[in-house]
Amino acid sequence: MNITKKIQENIFHYELFSQGAKIVVAVSGGPDSVCLLDVLYSLKEKYNLSLVVAHVNYGLRGKDSKLDEKFVKDLAKKNSLPIEVLQCDARKNSTSPSEEKLRDIRYSFFEKIRIKRKTDYIAVGHNLNDQAETVMLRILRGAGLRGLGAIKFKNEKIIRPLLNIPRKEILKYLKGNKLAYRIDKTNLGTDFTRNKIRNRLFPYLEKNYNPNIQEVLYKLSQSVSEDYAFINNFSQEWLKNNQTLQISRLEKLHPAIAREVLRLAIEKYNPGLREIESAHIDEIIKIIKSTKNKRQKIALKGLKIGRIGDKLIIEKLNS
Repeated sequence: MNITKKIQENIFHYELFSQGAKIVVAVSGGPDSVCLLDVLYSLKEKYNLSLVVAHVNYGLRGKDSKLDEKFVKDLAKKNSLPIEVLQCDARKNSTSPSEEKLRDIRYSFFEKIRIKRKTDYIAVGHNLNDQAETVMLRILRGAGLRGLGAIKFKNEKIIRPLLNIPRKEILKYLKGNKLAYRIDKTNLGTDFTRNKIRNRLFPYLEKNYNPNIQEVLYKLSQSVSEDYAFINNFSQEWLKNNQTLQISRLEKLHPAIAREVLRLAIEKYNPGLREIESAHIDEIIKIIKSTKNKRQKIALKGLKIGRIGDKLIIEKLNS
């Protein structure tokens, strides 16, 4: 099955968008985003799509960054598509900006364009290999069940039509359709943890353990995601019926449900948390299971969490 048909299946199966959708397409100029734009453009008439190209120039790679921007502008012009470009200095306040900071910059920009252009979704080019890298990254950081579910095909306004497509198939598609793309040489290094996983760890695992390790991790993420959806739904219902976190009731829950209830309860007070690690939940469970009578508390992610009698109390540190 070719990539276009796979993406059409993904659109249907994951309900990525409907007829007449207006989509901001994030295009860096790299192979994934060029493939994404090309396929969506080829489906433009079939789905009656309105596409807007969005590009971020972080100003990190000097001349190469400028050439990336020009390449994407030319690509948009070739397809007669509107384009929005953010030019920024990502090194401001930091000589070596983190992956998280760069992510915040681009997603904040994409959302502004989505609102400005009155579009429905933001399409990004994450593929199967990106998913595998994310799963491995979260395993190394000690993520729980939610974290291992990793990237979603659809997460509110963000859609990822390429998520189950390996990078080698994307490159094959580009070659077959004679499509040019840019290479970000920083992805070939080991400056960021993700690059180390991509360029050192995976080649080692593929050579010495399993040549299909990335496909295995992708399938793991899908399976875990389905399991987590069930646990999450059950936990949300439990919280609706238990506004007060009573220790005696929490202790009766299955451990998987109890852990998710705690995550959801924490997020009510700090919704900006991206990931609560298993180790954090373990600390709270120690408090719940403790037989000591004295008041106990811990500080976690801007919150203070403590036990008073039969109640677990979660408050902001500055409250």
